[in-house]
Amino acid sequence: MLTLAAASPTAPPNAPPAQRSVVPTAVSSTAGSSTPLTGYAIQSTTRVPDAAAAVSSPGFPTDGWHKAARRSTVLAALVADGTYPDPFYSTNQQRIPARAFAVPWWYRSDFILTSTRARTYLDVSGVVSAADVYLNGRRVIDAGTAAGVYRHHDIDITALVRAGINTVAFRIQPNDPRRHFTLGWLDWIQPPPDANMGIVRDVLVRRRGPVALHDAHVWTDLSVPSLDTAELTVKGQVRNDSEVTTRATVTAVVTNAVPPPTRTTDMAARTTHVAAHDEVAAHDGGMVAHDDEVAAHNGGVVTHGGMVAHGGVVVLRQNVTLRPGEARALVFTPKEYPQLRLHRPRVWWPAGMGPQNLYRLSLTAAVAGRPSDTVRHAFGIRDIKAPINAAGARQYAVNGRPVLIRGGGWSADQLLRWDSVAAEDRIEAALDAGLNTLRLEGHIEPDEFFDLADQHGMLTLPGWECCDKWEAQVNPIDRGEKWNRADQLAARASMASEAARLRDHPSVLSFLIGSDYAPDLQTEKAYLTALRAADWHTPVVPAASDVTTPLSGPSGMRMTGPYDWVPPSYWYNKREGGASGFNSETSAGPSISTLDTLRRTLSPAELDVLWRKPSAAQYHRSPSRTFQTLELFDAALTHRYGAPRSLADYTAKAQLDHYDNVRAQFEAYARNASDATAPATGVIYWMFNSGWTSLHWQLVDRYLDVGGAYYGAKKANEPLHIQYSYDDRTVTVINRRPVPTSGLGAVITLFSMDGASHYHRAVHGIRVGGDGAKNTVLTLPAHVSGLGGTYLARLTLTDRSGREVSRNVYWLSDRPDTVDYDATDWYHTPSTGYADLTGLNSLAPSTLLATAHTARHYDATSTTAVVARNPGTGRGSTGPPALMTDVHLVDRDGTPVLPVRWSDNHVTLWPGESTTLTATYRTTALRHGLPLVRLSGWNTPTTSITPGR
Repeated sequence: MLTLAAASPTAPPNAPPAQRSVVPTAVSSTAGSSTPLTGYAIQSTTRVPDAAAAVSSPGFPTDGWHKAARRSTVLAALVADGTYPDPFYSTNQQRIPARAFAVPWWYRSDFILTSTRARTYLDVSGVVSAADVYLNGRRVIDAGTAAGVYRHHDIDITALVRAGINTVAFRIQPNDPRRHFTLGWLDWIQPPPDANMGIVRDVLVRRRGPVALHDAHVWTDLSVPSLDTAELTVKGQVRNDSEVTTRATVTAVVTNAVPPPTRTTDMAARTTHVAAHDEVAAHDGGMVAHDDEVAAHNGGVVTHGGMVAHGGVVVLRQNVTLRPGEARALVFTPKEYPQLRLHRPRVWWPAGMGPQNLYRLSLTAAVAGRPSDTVRHAFGIRDIKAPINAAGARQYAVNGRPVLIRGGGWSADQLLRWDSVAAEDRIEAALDAGLNTLRLEGHIEPDEFFDLADQHGMLTLPGWECCDKWEAQVNPIDRGEKWNRADQLAARASMASEAARLRDHPSVLSFLIGSDYAPDLQTEKAYLTALRAADWHTPVVPAASDVTTPLSGPSGMRMTGPYDWVPPSYWYNKREGGASGFNSETSAGPSISTLDTLRRTLSPAELDVLWRKPSAAQYHRSPSRTFQTLELFDAALTHRYGAPRSLADYTAKAQLDHYDNVRAQFEAYARNASDATAPATGVIYWMFNSGWTSLHWQLVDRYLDVGGAYYGAKKANEPLHIQYSYDDRTVTVINRRPVPTSGLGAVITLFSMDGASHYHRAVHGIRVGGDGAKNTVLTLPAHVSGLGGTYLARLTLTDRSGREVSRNVYWLSDRPDTVDYDATDWYHTPSTGYADLTGLNSLAPSTLLATAHTARHYDATSTTAVVARNPGTGRGSTGPPALMTDVHLVDRDGTPVLPVRWSDNHVTLWPGESTTLTATYRTTALRHGLPLVRLSGWNTPTTSITPGR
């Protein structure tokens, strides 16, 4: 084990003795191919005295250098090879010296060309913060140009490469998000000591012939609301990179993309998508195209012809003659190519609204019958509108149908390590929790993220981040460095690059060109110009906050918080952060992980401080002074549930609070979405996940060991849902399914802590419309005799056959939570009184009986079905319930099996009631045969059973 104290003041400790060799990347010779560099040897410049020309030449020795993945920050590489300890545990990160990253670092990689016949280009993006780039001893781009994580560079290196080994080297500059157009961590998590310096997107070696293709994309125009037709316009640029006049044939092929198969590691069967309406299903047929011929272009330089349409495939051709170095726009329009007028197109829908149909574009340039360059990517046909409603809120509609945005803030990994499996796990978890949108404030993920969002039907809201260089011109409370002329050009280039990258992804809902503050007029104009040039055709939002700009108009969003604890009843009022309009980031703040995760995150001493000392600074909460402690949360927990008696008791009470609060947030926005005045149009829970091991702002923890916060969201966002409103005591049914439903029955029962029923009502014949419509079926009385200070409400909803389709249990108090709205600040509204839920501590112990069965499947997944029953001591619904029963799958040593997808969890069962819960997970997650099923709850002892096969 290396001793960190022995580190040089300017460099990390010595690498282990073994040489960390990086295998050269074998580059394809095929014109139109793109080959990512497979990895790098990296080292601090303080340990490399040699000149850049030597470092970037083939054969330069890299003994003792560190090995980095093809996308890697410096710290990610040093953690991976054991140079530094795991920064996600305890305060390990504080042991990593930031001074080691205050100097440039070399990233060096070799690649092999078997032939130089094709032209060669270096495609560079994802540099944090900037880099001088060298190839075979020559600088090909300087750090003033290759600056910023989002800028894209296509560098012609044909004259510098040779057959055999070639070397590319990057001298990466240190990062400071207040000075560079990169990314920072704001008040989300403790920032990494290297500030993420490195290369975090693929560097590609591209091979092309004499004619190159650029900027290929498809403009789609869908008829709304009929969805009967769609017009496609295929665009791009063709450029002659040779020294002679060249004639090329450009062929565009548009095909129906076969829906991607569910991955073998999928955590659960994909939900069968229901078509929006009968007419939508009818329109979801194959592509129909025409065989019309188009006359030759009069100019004689560009001709049209050779067009074929068959079997859902459209083939278009243009002949182009280009002078040396000439570039020309390439356009295939429906006017000239009627095949691009599609009848009954396969429309892309968000999850739960319809299928995720995708098309594929292939664009090929050929010279003398030989391919010169090829571009391929998927796209979707969908229409997104986001007008400002009468109350000033942005109201999204997809394919003509209004959508309540139910989202969460997405966080990249703290070390910016990309893992497609982990990302897909999180996207699936968000969908399972009923979310339909993920907001990316900066930290805009690589292409694979948006491919996954397209395939799964997850809407995305990318945009620039606040509080650093991006908002330096307009944010008065942060210290970002003011822009100069070069910065203006860099910001515009970043916008152009991201617009070109994201425009064809149907999952992209909008781009937010500002976060806490909108850009100034000059910057807004530059951004909008870049977006228009990229043919951006989804809504552009000037900021996530409530602003109006000269060019974009009103944002239709607000950023009123809260960001720290407020009571569940807070969300129902249409003021501050309550449920009206579009709240772009908000939650009740802290999120205490499960006990399992806490024990793998914090040291024993830190765990003791966590529950005993509310005023103690929590390193795993936030670097912000505002959010350093858990005082507000702990005060609410103590007043409402009673002072914690142990770490386990503290965690159990936290899970109750998280479940209740998150559920209320989403339920309030759902209830108010269809209001005639000031309707709720969107809410982004801040945040969905954390890039680190955190106690702050997360529905899912780092390990996807989900608890009360997650299951509260999952309950609130059920497709067909019954809920209680804290403000007016109404019981409402929400239907998020596309079509209306009728014949529903609701039963509402109120129980005292001894298990006795004091109020029981049934409502039959309930009908509710689709697409988020509601029906308020009952108002509970203000006072019911015999309930006591703390009581329980059980709400059940059944379909016309009597099958239970929704169940919701609330713990309530005859003493309301109260807040002082007049004292509201930017992050919370102070509480002046608390509900009394301490009666839950008197709930009699309850016993659960359970059986389980595990089955393994051909797709490398397993399912464990658990039947849990409360045998009770009374009859029917009398006797104490088993409150908030958590079911976990664990290994033989008690380690949770993760990730896992439960059909439901944190359930409450009264005597005589039973439920079946199903868990789906990867078979490889099991280390020792069958899992154990661990059951625990508020008033039930922890037990474990072994499932049968």
